[in-house]
Amino acid sequence: MCGIIGVFDADTGCQNKYNSQDYAMLGLFAEQHRGQESCGMAVSDGGVFKLKKEMGLVKQVFTPEVLSQLKGRIAVGHVRYPTRGSATHYNSQPHVVETLAGPSFALASNGDIVNYSQIRSELEDQGVYFASDNDGELLIKYIVYQVDKKGKSIVEAIKLLMENIKGAYSTVLATRDALYMFRDPQAIRPMVWGKTDDNVYIAASESCALNILGIYDFDEVNAGEIIIVTNNGTEKILGVDDRNKINLCHCIFEHIYFSRPDSYNFKENIYMVRECIGSLLADLDDFDADMVIPVPDSANFMAIGYTRKKQIPFEMGLIRNHYVGRTFIKPEQTIRDEGVQHKYNALPNFFEGKKIILVDDSLVRGTTIKKIIDLILRAGAKEVHLRIGSPPVKYSCFYGIDTPTKEELIANRKSLEGIREYIGADTLKYLPVNLLKNIVSKPDNYCSACFTGDYPI
Repeated sequence: MCGIIGVFDADTGCQNKYNSQDYAMLGLFAEQHRGQESCGMAVSDGGVFKLKKEMGLVKQVFTPEVLSQLKGRIAVGHVRYPTRGSATHYNSQPHVVETLAGPSFALASNGDIVNYSQIRSELEDQGVYFASDNDGELLIKYIVYQVDKKGKSIVEAIKLLMENIKGAYSTVLATRDALYMFRDPQAIRPMVWGKTDDNVYIAASESCALNILGIYDFDEVNAGEIIIVTNNGTEKILGVDDRNKINLCHCIFEHIYFSRPDSYNFKENIYMVRECIGSLLADLDDFDADMVIPVPDSANFMAIGYTRKKQIPFEMGLIRNHYVGRTFIKPEQTIRDEGVQHKYNALPNFFEGKKIILVDDSLVRGTTIKKIIDLILRAGAKEVHLRIGSPPVKYSCFYGIDTPTKEELIANRKSLEGIREYIGADTLKYLPVNLLKNIVSKPDNYCSACFTGDYPI
């Protein structure tokens, strides 16, 4: 799971409120929750690309001084949460390639490639060099090879990519004079695009980034679709010759955890989905408690849904330090554990003698919630009843979420009672998968492989 941004300023004579690099920076900042290890941006003024990428957060890397050196009309950017490849500068995006024939390419992508090793090996056999272990570099090197060595057009190269490369990729590709947006035939990760009032086209992972930039009328990049933006406007091309190969498999975990609640992904309001999750969790209980407490922030709307259904007071008994990032997307377990210790604190003299319904979005490894429950009990709570807004995560994700082995997943190693004992809750309930999928308008269009083991690719 990462965040992407693509910007094309189609009106060179317009005095825009922002330059392309400013639009890109603000869009990436709105998507900071999707990746906190590194960020990058490539900007073209019609010549070569200027590239800046570093480990760190968007506002730390892209200072006003740095942005002043990245002027141009076309920009692609990225915030990274490591899945394939370690958290290093080499694996950060965008990736830029300058070819001998003259074309320049810059690419940023969100997702994971299932047949990465196979495609990389095939390209290496043809003399293609790789500087990283990142799937974004694989995508750009594949396109460049088809264009530079095989004489294909860029559209033809992307079509071949969609035919041969399997997995999740919501991607922006920039050349010196055009911006290409394309998405895998399963549309696993979100991707939206729109145009500002001053004729700037912007693609992003989430609609919240477009809203921040003043775009409220937007569309999705459809599954298997290629959208080309030039000075002449936009052109849409279906990148998959056989429409039967388009099989929508949106990631249901985007609704549960990853996306911001103010986003509209896969044609669903994220906050409404989360409120409905909380309401359904309330239906599973036949007892009352003193208060409902969310694990902030992704469970906030779930807890609101629960409390509205049960008419139990909603309280923010846990205070989150917002200068600590999202612990789920930290690259190492020791860093996750340290993040939990620094991230949450209980309100003083608040929990004493109380019976608590604690609502969290998911339970993956179990280490975070164990520490939170211990914190609440030490603060004097009488009982803690944990309600999880997703089914048990039993299977690894290979499409952009960092759960590489089943051994990391507590629901794959322990029974429900074993998990309850380990985390220290008085009771534990998950949302059943059938109820989760029925929340969305088109449940058959979603991937729930992390719950069921039924992989679409």
